[in-house]
Amino acid sequence: MSFSSEAKDEMSRVINSGRHCQIAEIAAIISLCGNVHISKDDKYMIRVHTENVAVARKFFLLIKKTFNINTEISIKRNTYLKKSITYTITIKNNDDALKILHTTHLMDEDMEIGEEMSLVNNIIIHNTCCKRAFIRGAFLATGSISDPEKFYHFEIVCPTEDKARQLQGIINTFDIDSKIVKRKKHYIVYVKEGAQIVDLLNVMEAHVALMKLENIRILKEMRNSVNRKVNCETANINKTVSAAVKQLEDIKIVSEKIGFDNINENLAEIAKVRLDNPDATLKELGELLDPPVGKSGVNHRLRKLSDLADTLRDRD
Repeated sequence: MSFSSEAKDEMSRVINSGRHCQIAEIAAIISLCGNVHISKDDKYMIRVHTENVAVARKFFLLIKKTFNINTEISIKRNTYLKKSITYTITIKNNDDALKILHTTHLMDEDMEIGEEMSLVNNIIIHNTCCKRAFIRGAFLATGSISDPEKFYHFEIVCPTEDKARQLQGIINTFDIDSKIVKRKKHYIVYVKEGAQIVDLLNVMEAHVALMKLENIRILKEMRNSVNRKVNCETANINKTVSAAVKQLEDIKIVSEKIGFDNINENLAEIAKVRLDNPDATLKELGELLDPPVGKSGVNHRLRKLSDLADTLRDRD
């Protein structure tokens, strides 16, 4: 089971005790993966389609617990994609469908199907707990989370820009910086920062998924930290080795062209010590001198030898 499926399975088992929260979650599910059918004689019917059995179970339980309404569940297997199964939950009774639509504010007083998801005026998302339930319902309906071992990405697919803006506004009330991008005919509300996805899982009360993601984040950060240190140390070693090789080449030029007897005594001393200790650090070289010299003093002498070697090269 994928990380996203595990998170949905966990959320499908979260049933808020408050009826207002249950209504908010139902509204989100119908809004994003439901359809309202109106017959020729003006009879209403609600259908919710999902490929996730956990979502189907959650919607069935919410409708039963909140409205004490019976629903019908049908299962359809895609003949072309053998593993693809669609679950359809249907509220066929006209009065039941109207009751749900009015209560969730998906239908106005004029019997018009609409969604006034105002953060200020809409009673179903007035409370913080209801906002949490609405986001959870939206995620169950059309959301997904990538495998955090690979990368961090949370998204909820919306059919219209207005729905995406409404959902983004609700998510952002929790100090989460969600963004919107258009993908083909849909609008995607997404979050890509690992810490904020953790916050979102907390908002949706998916605490097991949250802990799993946090553990993965910690391990990844530790690995990244170790890799950075190793890369830094490797770079320093390469830099030290390259510098030592250059110093030995410079000393060889000086020795061959003019000899150590014809240069400053201090330079001759450091040249001989470097030749005898090609792998030593600047600090170690300084300790081998008599009297000992600090790193900056050793570096100064080696730089003088390098300048002298460059001068001798230019003469050729």
